[in-house]
Amino acid sequence: MNAAAATLQIALVGNPNCGKTALFNLLTGTRQKVANYAGVTIERKEGHYTAPSGRSVRVLDLPGAYSLAATSPDEAITRDVVMGRHAQEAAPDLIVCVVDATNLRLHLRFVLEIARLGRPMLLALNMMDAARRRGIRIDTAQLSQRLGMPVVETIAVKHGGAKQLIEQIDATRPALSPQPSTLASHSFDLHADVRALLAATVSVPRRTAAVDDAIDRVVLHPVLGLAILAVVMFLIFQAVFSWATPLHDGIANGMQAAGNWLGDTLPDGALRSLLVDGVFAGLGTVLAFLPQILILFLFILCLEESGYLPRAAFLLDRMMLTAGLTGRSFIPLLSSFACAIPGIMATRSIPDPRDRLTTILIAPLMTCSARLPVYALLIAAFIPQRTVAGVFNLQGVVLFTLYVAGIVSALLVAWVIKRLRRDQSEHALMMELPSYRLPHPRDIAIGLYERGMIFVKRVGGIILALTVLLWFLSSFPAPPAGASEPAIHYSAAGMIGRALHTVFAPLGFNWQICIALVPGLAAREVAVSSLATVYALAGNEDGLQAVVAAQWSLATALALLAWYVFAPMCISTLATVKRETGSTRNVIVLAGYLFGLAWLASFATYQIASAFGA
Repeated sequence: MNAAAATLQIALVGNPNCGKTALFNLLTGTRQKVANYAGVTIERKEGHYTAPSGRSVRVLDLPGAYSLAATSPDEAITRDVVMGRHAQEAAPDLIVCVVDATNLRLHLRFVLEIARLGRPMLLALNMMDAARRRGIRIDTAQLSQRLGMPVVETIAVKHGGAKQLIEQIDATRPALSPQPSTLASHSFDLHADVRALLAATVSVPRRTAAVDDAIDRVVLHPVLGLAILAVVMFLIFQAVFSWATPLHDGIANGMQAAGNWLGDTLPDGALRSLLVDGVFAGLGTVLAFLPQILILFLFILCLEESGYLPRAAFLLDRMMLTAGLTGRSFIPLLSSFACAIPGIMATRSIPDPRDRLTTILIAPLMTCSARLPVYALLIAAFIPQRTVAGVFNLQGVVLFTLYVAGIVSALLVAWVIKRLRRDQSEHALMMELPSYRLPHPRDIAIGLYERGMIFVKRVGGIILALTVLLWFLSSFPAPPAGASEPAIHYSAAGMIGRALHTVFAPLGFNWQICIALVPGLAAREVAVSSLATVYALAGNEDGLQAVVAAQWSLATALALLAWYVFAPMCISTLATVKRETGSTRNVIVLAGYLFGLAWLASFATYQIASAFGA
């Protein structure tokens, strides 16, 4: 038998927050890849491992679902794969249904739905350590007999916590079929079946969730809970600046030193200019912001793993309902703080089409990590490094204010959309609140590694290509004989910048900023590398931060910050919106209203700041 034929195909399925992805990470480690299904922007996570017998096992981590009666594109993918009717995915040899052992009342209903498909299947009771701490006792042998499938215990956050699962999978053969179930066959009996299973196999103490209840009394309080959420978010942005500064400065100084050494080593010429003024000045400036991005992701991943994010969505539901959304939009919008693309993709879990479209249209207003280099550059150049009230970092306060501005703007736009649409009915939020749990360092590390590599590959891919292109446009054609201005003034980029200046002059933008805005449409981070390249080619050798602090007015810096609160998103985001909505009109509306808001906000900011002498 060849290797391909010997490979066992398994699919992990389960409700959201069951620990399925943590179990996937435990099984596959770094031997995994993430992509989208062809033609749709729904994430497909695949990995593999070698079983003790030597057999190769391919693991597919399917999107979380509550039912096979799909109400979103996410659930539709899971339904089609487990039913063996997905055009791009072969039917799995084995379905591994993962459930939270502390919340079987909710999770077993989905298990019963899948069991009635009659496909090879086993049940993984995850978070068994938490169940035991709460005094929950599960008779796995009796549960296995009643379900007609193998039942194993797993602890996805513990090394070796999937040993039983690996052994059971290794003993599985593709021809395996589940034993006949003794449960009723009609869907309306599912709840009764779950109650019968729980009564026969599970013993739950009266105060099983005492700790969760005690925490929730504080965290979900309508006033105190919102205050805690605001403090958490504020501290995150404080940390982004305070913790990252030494690492940022170290990377920036290292790249500058490497560029200086290369400049001293190479003879004058186009190659020296390309490497020193283009690659090292441009990419080095952007790469130095990797620590800020990783710190932001560290907090987001910890909040997600701890079980706090669904509670934050619950807290914000009433506020978002006023804007025409529900708390279900919170997690996609929070994901947009990292990048609008996964945030827009995450809207597929929103069942209501109008809420989903509104969330897509406002997701780019969330301050994505691509804006962070621009914010960090201008804040470091113009905002003094001092404390407020003897405790808070002033630069962190300004960064937090910019993020709040994006959130408030998104809610206002959603409110306007609600007033413009015909259907103004409201939809109640129903979602599971998972148990609290400590984030596992391995899962956090894998998440940070994935996000860090995405950023580094972006720097080495599209940003490098655009930086080289900008260097070329900024270097050619050469200045005429006897020219008195720097060479870039006579280049193609200089001509483009001066042509755009007529549109952006009322905002206080100089022609150098206008040049940077163009490649910034491909990726916002490129604005920083573009400015670094432009000023380096103009003969400035003091570093970008020092140059903008010396040559720009505070009013110009504030206007550019305002621009990037609303700035039209990158081309990749526009393409994602087109694929998700299937509408060119939505893309035009999105780009148009963002450009209009950005121009008006920058104009007002510059004029007001100038009036006060900034």
